[in-house]
Amino acid sequence: MINQTYTADVLVVGGGTGGTAAAIQAARSFSVSDRRRKAKTILVSEFPWLGGMLTSAGVSAPDGNELEAFQTGLWGEFLRELRSRQPGGLNNSWVSFFSYDPRIGAAIFADWVRELPNLHWIAGKVPLEVLRQGDCVTGVRFADFTVKAKIILDGTELGDLLALGEIPYRWGWELQSEWGEPSAPADFNSITQKYPVQAPTWVVMMQDFGEEVAPEIPSAPNEDLSMFAGAWDGYGGEKFLNYGRLPGGLLMINWPICGNDYGKGAGRLIEREASRSEFLQECRWHSQNFARFIQNQLGHRYGLAEQVFPEYQNRNTAYALHPYYRESRRLVGLTTVREQDILPVAGGRVASLDIEAFPPGVCEAIAIGNYANDHHYPGVNYQVQPKSIRWGGRWTGTPFTIGYRCLIPAQTDGLLVCEKNISVSHITNGATRLQPVVMGIGQAAGMAAAMCVELNTQPRDLPVRKLQNALLQDLRSPAAIIPLFNLPPDHPEWLDWQLYYLDNPDAYPATGNCPISSNIQYIDLKENNVKSLKQECFRGIFHRLDEQDYRFSITTPVQNQLLLQLVTLRSHIDEQLQNFLDKQPLQICGHWNRAGNWLLVEHIQQ
Repeated sequence: MINQTYTADVLVVGGGTGGTAAAIQAARSFSVSDRRRKAKTILVSEFPWLGGMLTSAGVSAPDGNELEAFQTGLWGEFLRELRSRQPGGLNNSWVSFFSYDPRIGAAIFADWVRELPNLHWIAGKVPLEVLRQGDCVTGVRFADFTVKAKIILDGTELGDLLALGEIPYRWGWELQSEWGEPSAPADFNSITQKYPVQAPTWVVMMQDFGEEVAPEIPSAPNEDLSMFAGAWDGYGGEKFLNYGRLPGGLLMINWPICGNDYGKGAGRLIEREASRSEFLQECRWHSQNFARFIQNQLGHRYGLAEQVFPEYQNRNTAYALHPYYRESRRLVGLTTVREQDILPVAGGRVASLDIEAFPPGVCEAIAIGNYANDHHYPGVNYQVQPKSIRWGGRWTGTPFTIGYRCLIPAQTDGLLVCEKNISVSHITNGATRLQPVVMGIGQAAGMAAAMCVELNTQPRDLPVRKLQNALLQDLRSPAAIIPLFNLPPDHPEWLDWQLYYLDNPDAYPATGNCPISSNIQYIDLKENNVKSLKQECFRGIFHRLDEQDYRFSITTPVQNQLLLQLVTLRSHIDEQLQNFLDKQPLQICGHWNRAGNWLLVEHIQQ
């Protein structure tokens, strides 16, 4: 492979969440004119695992797009695979509805890659040079080989191709005067100077051994355990540990309150290699000391987990392969996603499809998200405009869309981005950075790249409606691009309503609910399968505390009047819960999450 030159239709650099999704989708995509031909795709990753935030960064308790109606595309396929492979299920933590062993997530991505003969994965390599012909990117050079491709995707964790290719990008904050974002600062200040981007976190995996047998966690340089004092005040030690509890007694340590977020001198991440290495070492030491603090405070029942992550650069295998990066270099694209584009419409529960950057009457959405806008700066509680709503008995986020043109450089051809490096403001990045959103962005970018190869066109010239149709009608993992609460992906009217709102974005309902003809057949089909879903069933009394705030006191089997919060991810269950009377007796089947003390409702019988 020394000094070898590869050629491909599509090259994806970076094996994170977006890059992995992009490569898989590009390689799966059929040529319309020749069903036997698929895009020849090369994926080059720095690390031996694929999946980024979902696996190699250790954040195997993803946030956002949790509602059943938003579990579509590759994200939905990934969840289905997890449910079939993860012993003990996914209801283990209270930070997420889907917590799993990251080794299983990595195995899923590796299996998907292996089944595609036209996808060549090369691990352990980083880009050194971007090749260009005028304003067009044509290839990427690595240490001992070069890849030339028709379309190249930047799926690196920090947008490295943007810097190497001298493609305009943003780093850090924008002022309110830039786009009129309500949460942006009016002037640069001490916070913007100290924290140019959101703080990364180096996840460390601890183990609950069940008894006081864990070896002593060694101290790291610059140890000052006093900085972690108060980390779980208001929660208690047990609830703190249950935040990221995974199957098999694993504990994902990714804690923002006096925890292992590390943002000191984060600007070093995009400086020379020595500066980046210095920051990364400090970041990992910070997590090591936090793990040591946890053990000192809560006892030797808790220690470092063994052999979770693969051996890499002589690191302890309890530490993720790289930090969880919340922010990257961000492309200067044809359009930019601003805070206004993700906030709810007046009196509504969804963001508008009629975004200012879109042409009048046109919806350019290619991916959806619904996470609340969440920013991480150690020791700082930075307030942004709220975009959270109550749904299904709990808090979730206002759904929003990502437009295609924020993946395309303003002036450079031959390139798409597919990670946290999309054209998005610093403020908005707090909502667009989450794993399911980035996975949807990656799927759309991979589909677009394959279509550009087939049509012999540049990404900026690809008709967005062709891309939207391809995503909606993908044979294996069709992806929703219009967020609708009450339209699950297996509903018979799903495609019709997705297409309708693409054609009529002005008709998009502020409630987020479309007027489906009937869901009786759909509900019956689901409820007939209740016994096959490994659920627990309970009899008890329904309690309505407030709007979208429910409890359930279990009477059978006898649980000493145990009171559980009722939550659901399914639209017809949400509707049922809204209509039940306080103190009404019910039989409820679902999944009891002990860490969160909630019952995830799948079926109700009166």
